[in-house]
Amino acid sequence: MNKNVGKTDKIVRVILALCIITLGYINISWWGLVGSIILITAIIASDPVYTLFKINTNKN
Repeated sequence: MNKNVGKTDKIVRVILALCIITLGYINISWWGLVGSIILITAIIASDPVYTLFKINTNKN
């Protein structure tokens, strides 16, 4: 998989994902799943949507 998520993008994704997961857990809703997907894309540093639109925030 092509790494297309940069360092700043990763940090923003992790913070956003943790907030969404927490809110999903508190409200007992499916939003936790959405947060988990965002967290996974941050961990693996690859986003399929970025690939689709040819976006690359990774400076390497």
